[in-house]
Amino acid sequence: MSKKENNKTWRKLDNSAKIFPLQESNKYSTVFRYSAVLKEEIDKETLEKAVERALTRYRAFKVKMKEGFFWNYLEENSKKPVVKEEIYFPCKKIDPVYNNDYLFSVTYFEKKINIEIFHSLTDGNGGLIFFREIIYNYLEMKHHELIDKEERKARKIDLNTEDSYMKNYNKKSKKDGKSKRAYLLKGKELKFNQVSVNHLLIDTNDLKRECSRYNISTTQYLTSVLILSIYNANVLKNNGLIKNKKPIKVCIPVNLKKYYKSKTMSNFFSYISVDAEMKTCISFKDITDFVRQEFEKKLSEEEISKTMSDNVKIGNNLFISSIPLFLKKLIIRSIYSEIQKYLSITYSNVGKVGIIGKYQDYIDYFLILIAPEKIEKIKCSSCTYIDKVIFTFTSVLNDNSIEKYFYKFLKIQNINVEVESNGILDSIESGEEDVISEKNQ
Repeated sequence: MSKKENNKTWRKLDNSAKIFPLQESNKYSTVFRYSAVLKEEIDKETLEKAVERALTRYRAFKVKMKEGFFWNYLEENSKKPVVKEEIYFPCKKIDPVYNNDYLFSVTYFEKKINIEIFHSLTDGNGGLIFFREIIYNYLEMKHHELIDKEERKARKIDLNTEDSYMKNYNKKSKKDGKSKRAYLLKGKELKFNQVSVNHLLIDTNDLKRECSRYNISTTQYLTSVLILSIYNANVLKNNGLIKNKKPIKVCIPVNLKKYYKSKTMSNFFSYISVDAEMKTCISFKDITDFVRQEFEKKLSEEEISKTMSDNVKIGNNLFISSIPLFLKKLIIRSIYSEIQKYLSITYSNVGKVGIIGKYQDYIDYFLILIAPEKIEKIKCSSCTYIDKVIFTFTSVLNDNSIEKYFYKFLKIQNINVEVESNGILDSIESGEEDVISEKNQ
């Protein structure tokens, strides 16, 4: 809820958002990025105007972070947004000094427009809504023939910023049992602030064919390939089957707005964890069967409620809430560091990026990237645009063997895949690694 004090509008952070500033450090940014690759070179002046216009419609993004005694909060930002040419590695911590205090940063390079968003501002769903508005504005300013009153009506603006966690969580709901620590990805890291990025542009029809073969969804199929790739590239290669008994755990963020019919622009997401024991990784068919069962079990309304409510309890804990902010940071970071040891890797699929018909002619594809971190050294994300699923690896490891196995497995299944990377490491299309699949077992 927004309030006014000294003529400035401010609002509380939602239950997830108030945790992110406490986790953030120079090595972990809690930032995610969307990119749109257009079919023409980007004009900076037009992009600046497009961002300013988007902020007049989505004022929930026209804010800055302030520190209270117990929690951070958001306050109206009267400064102009900053648009710069991209020169840094992606998902870097957003410096308020050089960004006019905004919690999002817009950059461009050649034909690509990027927006990086600090997670306290919104989640992937809200970020995509705002980013699309910027893209629509930009294309309309460059191509006046795109302006259509009927299409503008279809772009409904919802300024709802309620804390849907507090509205929907069940105080009595509780997760069952204890969880094992996860198999963690380890190895030599890249230089400070370097991030290796690999985008796999996957043919949608080819992917659907393989999903149909195993009777699973796109997210389930790509999760299965990821588990197999980690198993082949790391477990067998470095540790051996007998020595390592920790499960490969893949964290899958879940958009709660679909389950609770929320339209908030604030954060409202949860997650499930797909916990693959080593004995599950015998064949790809075994993995897909297991992953399907995990999704069906953990995406039930009862399980979603348990996980969401459990997460709310951390931010709503009376003991933690009563501690001054500077001490809270130490406690939350300690808790979060321990929680991370129960996850091997995160994979977030935001699904289809829907763009109004005529605008599609000016856009090649979209990308989503998530910041890797100290313990989760690789993070994965994907989105779908027209006939492509774009799967992205962001990594701080000086080793891309997992990415190579992932790419080569898709190729063996006769799935058409193109690769784009930022060239930090050698191409994932190179190398002679063996890939375990049903074809060579």
